[in-house]
Amino acid sequence: MSSLIKEFKELGINDIPFVGGKNASLGEMYNQLTSKGVRVPNGFATTSRAFWDFLDENSLRKPLEEVLAQLDVRKYSNLGMVGKRARKLILDAELSAELTKEIIEAYQNLCGQAQCAVAVRSSATAEDLPTASFAGQHDTFLNIEGQAPLLEAVKKCFASLYTDRAIKYRDDKGFEHSDVALSVGVQKMVRADKGCSGVGFTIEPESGFENIILLSGVWGLGENIVQGTINPDEFYVFKPTLEQDKYPIVQKKMGDKKLTMVYSQSKDGASTKNITTPLSKQRQFILTNNEVIQLAKWSLLIEKHYKGPMDIEWAKDGVTNELFIIQARPETVHHTRNKNFLLEYTLLEKGEILTSGNAVGAKIKMGAAKLLKSPREASMLDKHHIIVTDTINPDWDPLLKQVGGIVTNKGGRTSHAAIVARELGVPAIVGCGNATSKIIDGEVITLSCAQGKMGYVYKGKLPFKTREIDFSNIKMPKTEAKLILADPENAFRLSFYPNSGVGLLRMEFIITHSVKVHPMALLKFDNVKHPEDINAINELTQNYKDKKEYFIDHLSQGIAMIAASFYPKEVIVRLSDFKTNEYANLIGGRDFEPEEENPMLGFRGAARYYSDLYKGAFALECAAIKKVRESMGLDNLKVMVPFCRTLEEGKKVVGLMAENGLKRGEKGLEIYTMVEIPSNVILAEEFAKIFDGFSIGSNDLTQLTLGIDRDSELMGNLFDENNLASKRMIAMAIKKANKTGTKIGLCGQAPSDFPEFASFLVRTGIDSISFNPDALLQGIENINMAEKGLMKLKSTSNQSF
Repeated sequence: MSSLIKEFKELGINDIPFVGGKNASLGEMYNQLTSKGVRVPNGFATTSRAFWDFLDENSLRKPLEEVLAQLDVRKYSNLGMVGKRARKLILDAELSAELTKEIIEAYQNLCGQAQCAVAVRSSATAEDLPTASFAGQHDTFLNIEGQAPLLEAVKKCFASLYTDRAIKYRDDKGFEHSDVALSVGVQKMVRADKGCSGVGFTIEPESGFENIILLSGVWGLGENIVQGTINPDEFYVFKPTLEQDKYPIVQKKMGDKKLTMVYSQSKDGASTKNITTPLSKQRQFILTNNEVIQLAKWSLLIEKHYKGPMDIEWAKDGVTNELFIIQARPETVHHTRNKNFLLEYTLLEKGEILTSGNAVGAKIKMGAAKLLKSPREASMLDKHHIIVTDTINPDWDPLLKQVGGIVTNKGGRTSHAAIVARELGVPAIVGCGNATSKIIDGEVITLSCAQGKMGYVYKGKLPFKTREIDFSNIKMPKTEAKLILADPENAFRLSFYPNSGVGLLRMEFIITHSVKVHPMALLKFDNVKHPEDINAINELTQNYKDKKEYFIDHLSQGIAMIAASFYPKEVIVRLSDFKTNEYANLIGGRDFEPEEENPMLGFRGAARYYSDLYKGAFALECAAIKKVRESMGLDNLKVMVPFCRTLEEGKKVVGLMAENGLKRGEKGLEIYTMVEIPSNVILAEEFAKIFDGFSIGSNDLTQLTLGIDRDSELMGNLFDENNLASKRMIAMAIKKANKTGTKIGLCGQAPSDFPEFASFLVRTGIDSISFNPDALLQGIENINMAEKGLMKLKSTSNQSF
């Protein structure tokens, strides 16, 4: 067994000291997981012994030590010069005859009779540890074919131990330069240039939500993801239903994929170039659903094998159409994070938006914009500067620790810029498209990553606040405290808050922001009259043969993201409750909505669902919910009917839902109704025979009890949920629900704003209260206070007997 070369079949994860994390992991997967179906390209690696011998045979240890001793470790002003001198020492040296012979023999064993193309990858012996990813610090050379090019690539990998970024990274992480060796992995080439490639995280990289696998990818070589050159396709896969063999893809996002990186022969040997992706492939997902599920299953196997979240690289060979795992390393950001502790940022005002993109981190930062074309232009950077540039690659890494924020034109959530920003805790907005043209060098900007997955760059200084929250100190009350949610983009993050599930999922937000089109305009497309609406619908639905599938697909994904985030806690989705004037604002909506004097009291809620004007669209809503519950396996989803005026209407809607595959009681389906009309309260015992639960909509109930249009500015001063008449209606509904054994909750702001209102609800016997996210923690505190007061009251009452 050679001490200079190890084949993958000889390697395992315990060999990190000899071949580095990357190569040790490849050997581990090759030996332990190929029998379980995970496909890993075969290869071999040079050992740390080979590297140390190389230095000794060329008498390089002392010269390298002297060069590195000159490094300005305070400002790194001479980093470029030091790195260049260190690399030259390596490149000018010679590989020994023994190492050359063993590399050639291993290459011949790998390829057989003919030469084959290989990937030549660097793997530092301190690389890919749980506390330091070393992602992108050292060089990789692809499509290397032949003995001489392979030997040259090995030496270049040795030299890449001293890239400027690697020197700075080791310094930041506290590694002694002389303690780290470089192993070179040589792996059979996957022809991703003719196929596709990408990365995967077995944890949601922004929030740290552990039940999601995020896969992203591009056509051609994966370097375009690393460099952030293009926005990739993204696939969110839910682990629990993946293991149940349900359809686990809860969201798919199509990237632009405008460029494809392929191999290009040049005078210097093998290299790469970007070509324009054909329009048909830009508009096509890089993977089929079955391929996404296959990669997700492999990712889950890898995570379970390593007993922790993983950062994975994958590739699809365009010649054989086979998928491969080509790297796996521990995820380095979230595994050590205390999930009970949160530093919450809240923007207090909003201003002029200069640009927006993918948010990395959940922070807000103000500072002076520093427009840079390359890291060489940087000087005198500090935490008051926000770098604005086209894209970030590993060469930028030494600068990123010095600045307060990052904004780029290009890049996705899994680009190098995003990975490094997360690791450093620097807020970033990547993939803006136009940042360098919209932001002026030197102007003060506010970078906000605290508004969900979208990040916004605002002009000037905007006020914000922070607060430290320790969830471990929050005691959940007996009365269930739930969330009111609308935006799927925030669901992963909010799932970490103390909660008993989601009491109200507003479907309207998903329809407005994701679907965008009126459902009847999809069902009766020939009846759409306005050319701009026709063009917009055709553009949005271009990948769907049947336009109604577009609605079902987008609505189901939005609902599924929230249902998955809180699984297995219950999530109650309210069927659409747009008013006619709101529906008319959807694309194509003006051709299908009547005009009403008072939409608040008009054609809304349950009345729409069985009307010929909307019945077909209601079937699409039901189809989306059925897909989430049955195909995706998210049976924690329950359904709520809004604005149900009469008993007959309730029976009609429940019957219509059954016709559309949502039968009450079947497969555990529960159907609730909103209590927001006096008739719901007066006939609560009769409504309880039709529905499984109630949710009090205090705004509408107050509106209809007091006879006040809650949208009226003139009457706004009289609108008050604390009004005695309104509270008596609420109390009546709760008491009747308790009498029939029907679950009842309330959705509204009052219990968080007014402790006495929470106390009133608790005393009356409410089962749950749902809050907007920003009011949840105060609401929990108010419920706890109310429950303590109730206990004291009972204790006093008992003593009086």
